[in-house]
Amino acid sequence: MANSPLNDPLFIIAAIASIGVLIILMIGLGGFAKGGDFNRKHANRIMRYRIIAQAIAVALIIIWVLVARGG
Repeated sequence: MANSPLNDPLFIIAAIASIGVLIILMIGLGGFAKGGDFNRKHANRIMRYRIIAQAIAVALIIIWVLVARGG
């Protein structure tokens, strides 16, 4: 497995960023499902964090694909 993506540090960083997006999404969904004061206070902030994290993850994935293709 010489060309395994698991040996590529950029792939690992992109995967960690994607997992971070998932965690933020789950926190947001949990707050939405629970409702109440937490959701009123933090829903918009959590959504902004998710959008920023998602943009970073997508950019890292695109960079990884371009680097892996060699161009």
